[in-house]
This record gives sequence, structure tokens and C-alpha cells, in this order.
Amino acid sequence: MRAYTLIGSTLFATGLITLLAVGCENRHEANKQAATGNLGASASVKDLMAARDLSEADVEAALKTYVPTGKMDEYYLFASGGQSGNVNVIGVPSMRMLKVIGVFTPESWQGWGFGDDTESILDQGNQGGRKIRWADVHHPNLSETKGDYDGKYLFVNDKANARVAVVDLEDFTTKQIVANPLAASDHGGAFVTPNTEYIIETSQYPAPLGREYAPIEEYAAKYRGVAVFWKFDREKGRIDKDKSWAMELPPYTQDLADAGKLDSDGWMYINSFNTELAVGGTLDGKPPIESGASQNDMDYLHVINWKKAEELVAAGKTKTIAGMRVLMMDVSGSEGVLTLVGEPKSPHGCDVTPDGKHVVVGGKLDTHTTIYDVAKMKQLIADKKFEGKDAYGLPIMAFKEAIAGQVEIGLGPLHTVFDDQGNAYTSVFIESVVAKWSYRDYTKPVEKLKVHYNIGHLVSAEGDTVSPDGKYVVAMNKMSMDRFLPVGPLYPQNFQLVGIEGPAMRLLADMPMPNSEPHYAQMIKADKIKPVKVYKPGTNPVTGAEPDPNAVVGGKERIVRNGNRVEVFMTAVRSHFTPDRIEVEQGDVVTIHVSNVETAEDQTHGITFNMYNVHSSLEPGKTANITFTADVPGAYPFYCTEFCSALHLEMLGYLLVKPKQN
Repeated sequence: MRAYTLIGSTLFATGLITLLAVGCENRHEANKQAATGNLGASASVKDLMAARDLSEADVEAALKTYVPTGKMDEYYLFASGGQSGNVNVIGVPSMRMLKVIGVFTPESWQGWGFGDDTESILDQGNQGGRKIRWADVHHPNLSETKGDYDGKYLFVNDKANARVAVVDLEDFTTKQIVANPLAASDHGGAFVTPNTEYIIETSQYPAPLGREYAPIEEYAAKYRGVAVFWKFDREKGRIDKDKSWAMELPPYTQDLADAGKLDSDGWMYINSFNTELAVGGTLDGKPPIESGASQNDMDYLHVINWKKAEELVAAGKTKTIAGMRVLMMDVSGSEGVLTLVGEPKSPHGCDVTPDGKHVVVGGKLDTHTTIYDVAKMKQLIADKKFEGKDAYGLPIMAFKEAIAGQVEIGLGPLHTVFDDQGNAYTSVFIESVVAKWSYRDYTKPVEKLKVHYNIGHLVSAEGDTVSPDGKYVVAMNKMSMDRFLPVGPLYPQNFQLVGIEGPAMRLLADMPMPNSEPHYAQMIKADKIKPVKVYKPGTNPVTGAEPDPNAVVGGKERIVRNGNRVEVFMTAVRSHFTPDRIEVEQGDVVTIHVSNVETAEDQTHGITFNMYNVHSSLEPGKTANITFTADVPGAYPFYCTEFCSALHLEMLGYLLVKPKQN
């Protein structure tokens, strides 16, 4: 079903012909011929529409999303890469994939995690003495200044292994991974406070803090949730683990979270489910967690005064667990830092409005969005006006006294984002719709747009900030049957671009997502990000060294042996490596220091060695360090993996590994 308002065919054709004519007048003659040569007269646009069975609404949507070659998109969309462990970068409105950022898992095009310095970043995320090379990325969040995106950094979490990564948007490269020593999973991260003082990571599935063993029968007593406040050093662009700390949370299953802004600055909010503390046991005849966790009428929204918590941590009112300072519940509950309030059952959305005055929650088993009033909750906490305490001694505010109201949305409301006109947009999973409503005037009717299918998250242009843009919403749909060419039982998921500028929402474009299940995204104005185009010569973007101490310049190439260690100082330039012949002995540890000495934009090289499972991408000015053990004798070609010139195929050399002498 289309949600478009069609314009008359004659008026449409006339307008389109005029548009094409004006555009052609402003182009060079060659472009003019290219634009019209295949179509003939402009009247043939109608013939083309008929031949392809396109409606006027289809063509209008195409015009709204078409970005001609050489022109740029208005926005970057940073989307979680789900089970790929990486991040997808997409242009809006074109919905063109621009880049995959290697984060927690190897990414072969960029050589991310294949024998060079990038492996040291991946190794930062190892847990429990184990080498971990898979991740489930859920929630990318951009750095903020005064509650607005500043385009400097991107932070992402790994739900499966409780890790957070820092991506520098100067070169779209991951610089740091920190492993959470307390939690066994996370979901509410990696959201930021309004000036990126902290990157906050909240657990999902409770476990003993520090991942110690405790029998499941002791779930209520020994299992816990946790919120980790990773201190971010803006000058260094890194998380400072020594200045980071955490808060113990009850063993409810914490879900999504958001930091306050403006009126709610200094506060944060986390929703939860399974206040029943269900632990399953299906083989013993007990109900599964799914049904056990759905017995109560409500769950608990966690309301946290993080600035007061910070003061208590500085005062030393913490306990050290797994090397991290932890503010325990007996302190945070009694000091007014952690307070609970009921929320509709099984919530999966917790979103602060742009003015910071309200928190919107969607409950999967409810039909409403619930709007919590920040001022009311602050006053209830200040007055210590509670209706009781939970089993862990945490005070509970009365639901009806904490909310501003509710809006009937539909079946299965999840996440909410905002525009610049006071509107909210909520994903409604069961109905497969985007619901538009006013968070300022709850009496306005709800508008719904059908999407395809089973929408999870959604994102609006700068909709998580104090100054949303409007213009676009992207529905992130879990299913796509009948949308795209069939590719077997595993279907792509579907991003759908929605225009929200007019009086009604309009579906503009579909984009298959073929590499994972995306969960969340953020959309930022393109002009806020200022990436470098060429590295300063000798830069190592992984270590941050500028220049890398092992950087090589032309004329200084060499091979140095020290015992069984061989260092090769190499340059890459169109269209050769120097040196192009490396002779070592079986068992030697070989390190290749290779610098791309190109200074021209987009002149990337790559290097790989047959059989040794190493690869590095060499952008202009970059230095990489590749280490491997030459343990198998033979003659192994190495070559440039990035097509770089007419003589690209000639850009090669040989690694010669001599058999060990008896």
C-alpha cells in the first residue's frame, strides 16, 4: 500500500520536463548528451515510466533521493553492523553504502586484523585470556558537545562480549577497544553524556559481577546488572580506564538507556524487564524465561543521578570488583542516586526528548508510549516521596505521579526519535509501522506509515540531540520478504528511508542490508565531519604515531637481520615495492615496515603475502607494521591488493623462505 499523494500526470510530466531542461542548460555539452541521449526527447520520460510500471509517486521518490555523480549526500548514517561486528556508513538520502568500519572483527578489504598493527587493537578486546574475534554490535553513538553531535568520535558496543570501541572520525578508524571486566553482556551502551564526559555501558543479562561463578539458584542473591561509566579523554581521544567507575544494578534485565540533556542533564535512564527474576529450567518442567518474565503488570525504569554518583565515587564510597570501583546499591539507593519507577511491561525504548523535559518509553506488551516528566521525578526524589521499595531496598516512585501522560500508539511500540517540530516517531513492531505523534500535544491524532516488515529501531536526522533536523527517518526493518531478489533462506534486512518534511510521511527508498542484523543508527549532518584525505607521511593511524618510528622514506629502504628476526623497511609507490625481493630462512620472524609514500588523494595500495594470512591496506601516507613467522619453506609472491595504476599487476615481489639447514 502506498502512502503517496499523486499529482496529475500532465502537471507532473510538464514539471519534470522543465526540471530536466533547466538542468541540461547548466551542464557541459557532453553531460547534456549523456543525460538525454538514451532517453531521446523529454516526452519519453512518460514512456519510460510506462515501460517500467512506475507511478508518478515512484518517480518523485526517486528525484528526492537521487544524488548525481559528483554531488554529495546531506547526511552520514552510522548503522550498527550486528553480527558482523563492524559499523556500516551510509549516505542519506541516496542510501548508498560508503564504508564498512572494522571494529571488533577482522575486515579483509582494509586488512583489519590480518597480521599488522590492527591486531593489537583487536587484542585489546580479548576476554578471560581468550582471543575473541566475533561481536554483536548494537548501538553506535556519536560524541556530543552541549548535547549536539560534534562529528569527532563514534562509540559502539559489543553485546555478546561486553566491550566498547572508540572510532575516530578523522579517518573512520577504530582506535581503542575496552573490555568490561564486570559484565557478561551489554545492551544500553555506548551512549554518551551531553559533553561526552562519559561513555556509558549498561549490562543486559545479569551475572555475578566480574563473571564469577554462582549457581543459578542464587540468582536473586548473587547475580547483578551494572552500568559502567567509561571516562573519555577528549584530548587523547581515548577512554581512560583508571578514571572510570561503575554502578551495581539489581538483577533485572536492563535494556536500553539514554542520558539526560538540558533540564535533565546529570541524569540517565535505563529500562528493564524480567523484574520477576525468571531463570527458566524447561528441562525440569519449569516455564521458559520468556513466559516467566512476563507475569507482572510492570517492570522498572531506572532513574540515575550520575553526577551525584560521581561525587560519591570521588569520596571513596565504592567497592573494588575485578579492578574497578563500583558504587553498590546500598549506597546509591540510600543516597538518592538510583530510584525506580514502574513502566509498561517488557519495554524496549528509553528516549529523552530534545528539550530534556521528558523520557519516552515503549512497552512491547503495551499499546502506548509513556511519557515520564523529568521535573516531577526530580521533585519526588527530592521529597523522598515513594510508594515503597523493591527487594534490594531501592525506592520506587508511584507511576501515576511520575508520568506526564500516555499516547495510544499501536501493537508493540519500541523506540522513539524526534524531529524539529515537536513530533515523535515510534517504531511499532507487531503492526510494522512508523507512528508519528506529538510529544508536546498528546491529543493530536497518530499518523502511521506501513513499512516492510517488523520494524525494530528507527533513526531521524540528528534526532538524538538537542536540535533535531527533521527531513528524514530511516526505518530499520527485521524482515524483507518480497522486497528484493531472492538469495536463499537468509534474507537481507531492509532500511527504508522515510521523508517527513511534508504534511504526511512518505516512503522514499528501500536499501537491503546484506551483511548482518542492524539494530540502531545515528544520522549526522555531513558537514560536521571533517575527515582527512591523505595521512601525513609516515603516519600510523592505529598507534597514532606521527610519524611512526619505523616509517620509511624513499632511498632508505633496507633489510636488517638480528639473529632469527628480520626487519624489512619497505616503500610502496605506483607501481612497485622497494625492496621487491626478501630472502629469509625457515623459522625467521619477519616484520615488514611498509610506508605508502604517495601524497595524492585516493592513491591506496595494499600488501599481502601468499599463504601467510596477512594483509594491510596502505592509504596515502600510511605506515603499517606486519609480523609473521616464515615457518614453511617456499617461494611466495607478495603483491599490491588495491588496483592502483595501469601497471598494478606488475606491482609485486617474492618472499623466498630457505629450508632450514640440518
